[in-house]
Amino acid sequence: MSEQEFSNVSIIGDGGMGTVLAMLLCEKGITTRMWGHDAEQLAEIERHRENRKFLPGYPVPESLVFDPRDVQAMVGADLIVSAVPCQYMQPVWKRLQPHVPESIPIVSVTKGVENNTLRRPTEILAAVLGSGVPLATLSGPTIADELARKLPATACAAAEDEALATRIQHTFTCSWLRVYTNTDLVGVELAGAMKNVIAIAAGIIDGVRAGDNAKAALLARGLAEITRLGLAMGACEQTFAGLTGLGDLVTTCISPSGRNRSFGERIGQGQTLEQAMHATESVVEGIATCESVAALAARYQVEMPITRAVYEVLFAGKPVRLAIEDLMSRRLRAE
Repeated sequence: MSEQEFSNVSIIGDGGMGTVLAMLLCEKGITTRMWGHDAEQLAEIERHRENRKFLPGYPVPESLVFDPRDVQAMVGADLIVSAVPCQYMQPVWKRLQPHVPESIPIVSVTKGVENNTLRRPTEILAAVLGSGVPLATLSGPTIADELARKLPATACAAAEDEALATRIQHTFTCSWLRVYTNTDLVGVELAGAMKNVIAIAAGIIDGVRAGDNAKAALLARGLAEITRLGLAMGACEQTFAGLTGLGDLVTTCISPSGRNRSFGERIGQGQTLEQAMHATESVVEGIATCESVAALAARYQVEMPITRAVYEVLFAGKPVRLAIEDLMSRRLRAE
């Protein structure tokens, strides 16, 4: 273990990403503890040494410690991983707030924007825990199933404190995951959130069999509107051309196992919002994020026609075919 690595990590959240990162850390010999809000679900993972609900088929290391007790969740940790879905972060961290060790950094692996407050994950953490907590995010094209299979992957550790980003980089880098650093925390979090909305649109295109030309156009124009909002909110333009922007967007829009793309495909095939949601046990972050991003676009007066189309299909009952026709018949302009 290098001096730059954290040596004792607590993972808050027992979903697929939290589980696969726990597996990675244990394999590197890093002391790792996992907490989940549902003690019964946590006990089942421990009993079977497998997360059958969110990451089936992959054994969990014997060295991974499970503890549902709030007071024990972060004892001894020198790094905390927040792997809680965005819309659940505030209640979970309010519950855990009395037990969070002082000045211990937290790295979020959550992708989304909170409804109503329009906060990014690290902003939620800062609001609940106070501004003195060192915060970072780990993001990128990292589908949990592929990480569990140890297929080559990359990610980005982003923090305003470059030294913190570097320590996180060293902690999570292994033979099959290469981690880069970035100081654009705003851009990395926004890119990771907004690409899920475009992925729903990509799934809709798959569902109606609109073709590869349509999907290519969607990715290009989707990235353009993601970048527009990011710049309006103070992000760096180059972030959106990197791993956490273009890289994550491509993966999420083409992967057969991507939750947001698969959800969109079911919508394109004619399922209702409720039917498409109930087809998976995992949280489809792009649904709630679509509402938040539409609100941010209005706040910052940024044109986001694809996001608006997805919003109208999901929440205003607009037929998919009509949404596509409206996008195709927009006023002609230069790229």
